[in-house]
Amino acid sequence: QVQLVESGGGLVQPGGSLTLSCAASGFNFRRYTMSWVRHAPGKEQEWVSRITSNGVAAHAEFVKGRFIISRDNAKSMLFLKMNDLKPDDTAMYYCVQGTGFDPKGQGTQVTVSL
Repeated sequence: QVQLVESGGGLVQPGGSLTLSCAASGFNFRRYTMSWVRHAPGKEQEWVSRITSNGVAAHAEFVKGRFIISRDNAKSMLFLKMNDLKPDDTAMYYCVQGTGFDPKGQGTQVTVSL
């Protein structure tokens, strides 16, 4: 059974940084592309970043140059380093197995505000 547990969210001021983590279990993590998606109230879910099994990363245009996705296959962990955060980055962030929007974990809330 796929289990994805996100952590690391919180309240941060504009321009600040956070690192999100996702602990994966129940599947062969190293074989899967993994993604981060986000969902803000009143908006559609958005794809944020993905990383292939061998470490090739891609980021949505609106986070390019600010967010970095990485993974540790030995520990079945996925990360998202977020820099220069903006109020528009406020959302629930989810770790996803694959390139869609499911399956995902319970999410971790990121709030960017003064």
